[in-house]
Amino acid sequence: MPPPHHRIRVQVFDEFSEACSESRLEKTAAQTLRSASEARARTDSPQSRLDVVVADDETVKRLNSEYRGLDQTTDVLAFSFQHEGEYMGDDSPPASADDFDFILPPREETWLGEVIISYPQAVRQAGQSGRDAGHELTALLVHGILHLLGYDHVDPAEEAAMKALESLILDRVMSDE
Repeated sequence: MPPPHHRIRVQVFDEFSEACSESRLEKTAAQTLRSASEARARTDSPQSRLDVVVADDETVKRLNSEYRGLDQTTDVLAFSFQHEGEYMGDDSPPASADDFDFILPPREETWLGEVIISYPQAVRQAGQSGRDAGHELTALLVHGILHLLGYDHVDPAEEAAMKALESLILDRVMSDE
């Protein structure tokens, strides 16, 4: 069940619908949001919406190329509505949302963002690490949501904090199953 201030929507591409549990992904997202809120000792988190998409390699590669400048597949992308990510390509990045005036209707919830996971990449990584694909998918979702919440792994201190919180959340999620 999502935290009271968050609405979570999960979409799984048809070809992966038998392999992915939308309810498990929603529960994982909710637990991640609750745990991150507790870690920051926040009780006043704003209403927000989170979308989770489990996609194919081609979709993730296209988005990675267009929005990060990296013409390669990746495991997880996190598109925040709160802050910009790092553009790594040689060309100019796409126009920033900050360049546009966008006003939400009254009482409309804000968007935390969107996490997009490549299911085939998750399966490959699971095989390489000896984990099952469901566990890998869970770990990627937690990682992506933490990026949306402002966690990063650019410098060692940030990386350590992010990994510690990821580990805590994964322990909680796995013990709930």
